[in-house]
Amino acid sequence: MLVAASLCHAAGSTLPTGNSPAPIAFQHFPDRLHAFVWRNWEMVSLERMAGVLDTRPENVRRLGESMGLPPHRTPPAQYQERGYISIIRRNWHILPYEQLLKLLDWDAEKLAFTLREDDFLWIKLGSLKPACPVLRYAEPNDATVKRCEQIKAIVSSHFADQFSLPAEPRFDFVRELSTGGVPEVSPASARGKQEKIRFLYSYCGVFGDPLLTPELDPYPDGLLQRLSNLGVNGVWLHVVLRQLAPSPVFPEFGADHERRMANLRRLVDRARKYGIDIYLYMNEPRAMEVPFFKDRADIKGVQEGSFHTLCTSTPQVRQWLTDSLTYVFKQVPGLGGVFTITASENLTNCYSHSRTAAGCPRCSKRSAPEVIAEVNKTIAAGVWAGNPEAKVIVWDWGWPEDADAAQRIIDALPGNVYFMSVSEWSKPIVRGGVAGTVGEYSISAIGPGPRATKHWALAKKRGLKTIAKVQVNATWELSAVPYLPVMNLVAQHRANLAEADIDGLMLSWSVGGYPSPNLQLVACFDAEPRPTVGQALAQVAEARYGSGAAPDVLSAWSRFSTAFTEYPFHVGLLYQGPQQLGPANLLYPEPTKYHATMVGFPYDDLDAWRAIYPAEVLAGQFEKVAAGWREGLSLLQAAASRARTPSQQASLREDAGLAEAAGLHFRSVASQIRFIMARDALLSGSPKDTERQAQIDAVRRIAADETQNAKRLFTLVGHDSRIGFEASNHYYYLPLDLVEKVINCEYVLNTWLPHVAQPPPAGVK
Repeated sequence: MLVAASLCHAAGSTLPTGNSPAPIAFQHFPDRLHAFVWRNWEMVSLERMAGVLDTRPENVRRLGESMGLPPHRTPPAQYQERGYISIIRRNWHILPYEQLLKLLDWDAEKLAFTLREDDFLWIKLGSLKPACPVLRYAEPNDATVKRCEQIKAIVSSHFADQFSLPAEPRFDFVRELSTGGVPEVSPASARGKQEKIRFLYSYCGVFGDPLLTPELDPYPDGLLQRLSNLGVNGVWLHVVLRQLAPSPVFPEFGADHERRMANLRRLVDRARKYGIDIYLYMNEPRAMEVPFFKDRADIKGVQEGSFHTLCTSTPQVRQWLTDSLTYVFKQVPGLGGVFTITASENLTNCYSHSRTAAGCPRCSKRSAPEVIAEVNKTIAAGVWAGNPEAKVIVWDWGWPEDADAAQRIIDALPGNVYFMSVSEWSKPIVRGGVAGTVGEYSISAIGPGPRATKHWALAKKRGLKTIAKVQVNATWELSAVPYLPVMNLVAQHRANLAEADIDGLMLSWSVGGYPSPNLQLVACFDAEPRPTVGQALAQVAEARYGSGAAPDVLSAWSRFSTAFTEYPFHVGLLYQGPQQLGPANLLYPEPTKYHATMVGFPYDDLDAWRAIYPAEVLAGQFEKVAAGWREGLSLLQAAASRARTPSQQASLREDAGLAEAAGLHFRSVASQIRFIMARDALLSGSPKDTERQAQIDAVRRIAADETQNAKRLFTLVGHDSRIGFEASNHYYYLPLDLVEKVINCEYVLNTWLPHVAQPPPAGVK
């Protein structure tokens, strides 16, 4: 999750640019044209690429084949519908906006909205657009032809056999999660069986505007059934309130609201057949751009770039908020409720990104707790006016950390809201001898931490019900696999929360909503009598893999869990590190001088990755995680011979593949850190021959290791389309990105390294 500024630009046809630096040159390709063809081969049709380049499709095909790419297959429509963020990201340093729009077949308004509202995509892209020149097709010259022949030879030597094998299509998990879906329980009996809230986000949901694209169903019946079978009784949906309700006060609001409401009703009715309620993400009222306030200066609040808040200290804005929610909950009477974020994420109230509300003539004279509590009360009033039975969950994410701020907010809340806090938040940890505290979601640190414990106690004193926000499948520690096999950590955290007497669980943010054995483990603790940690682990292992394989699986889970406690946790690493891309992140032979972005482009920004850790410690901690992970993987793979039924064997193969992929990510991060350390030492011109040789040897070893990591991960992603995917970021990487990494490593070894390995001239240090 993000505490960040809103996208600042005009929402019309003007697209944001930031400071527009020069794009990165990918030196392992002959030129930008060939990089474009390579990067889009899997996701875009030849005709669309040719249109961008102002050439014929056959020319695009010839360029791709000259580099050894496999035969082009026109991708299904869902590749763009569900993977547009991947397309944008992989062309960010290659195309200017006008050609990116043509590639997407979008207008500027749609791209502007996506950059602003699709889970902070503009922030994830670095809040800047590289100044890419217009790209046109050109006939290859002799040097280009020669380099393409070299690339083709590399591809053939490493991947010819792999290309000939069938591979699982990207997004095939959507098909799998859409199968089945026969309701097994009535809504009434489901709620009787499981009263405590257990809700999460869709593993395959499109984050931007899901209610306007029902064909991209975020909750297909098969997924709802699987989640219901695992004890989940709620799911949440990202919405923007001004899109859901018309307003006589703000007539520009509510476009297409009828379609969205109709689709929301259908989704709510369908989910209730599985005993599952729909909750709406409520981060409101969203800020608007300067032109919106031309005749509305009286409601204008804090300014951030070209946006102003709709000041909630004004009766007009609060009335709009209440009326809009009342409309939604009357139009969709079966809605489960909302959860609120009122001091973070998008720019909303005047204290959402500020501790002073400077610039607002009203809120600057009020306290943050007063304003935040008022917003929550206003939202609750609107929800309950529409449906008195709906639940309002107030989340303390981003609230001021002043000594009494939380108490002042909690004391001012309505008495029948639920109060939610991130369980592990502020828990002290020591990793690699470096002390820190948890400031984001973590599975490697077992909650609850002191902040949640304190805030829950304050809420209970008020008589409020409490909810723990947890992650049980994955976090930004690693989100490129659907779930991590660190079951001992998950079980202990769940057991601790059972002792804390919490009334509900939010089981995922946008990351971590897959119907997994981890969720099965969490559900075990709802049984009476409650099992011990060991009993719950054994129950899941035996149910999923059989009694013969369970002992080895339990040992593997223990090794994975112990290894993961070495993870060098810090919010800076989680947001900016290379762990999501793993082996797909390039080895940059020259410093890019780009800053890492939030869960987007890690580049080679080691200073951002390491946060509070020295580089050596950071590398060492990932090496510890990877080493322990290998031990766990060996045990998990050994268990395969003891699984008796085809179902048990399939589960072991599937889970071992995901575990191996995670291990490759950890190993690759350590290698990338050490590569940058060695690269920078070489480029600094170390005067000692022995030191230079040590760095040269390190680069050779790392490039060889990364080649093997990329090749092995290529095999794994061919078997499992879930690897590399996360709902709010789409695919971090595609199979051909791993082939590109091998080409990149070859360039480092055979072109860049021989050049820098030359000793510096006499007298030069």
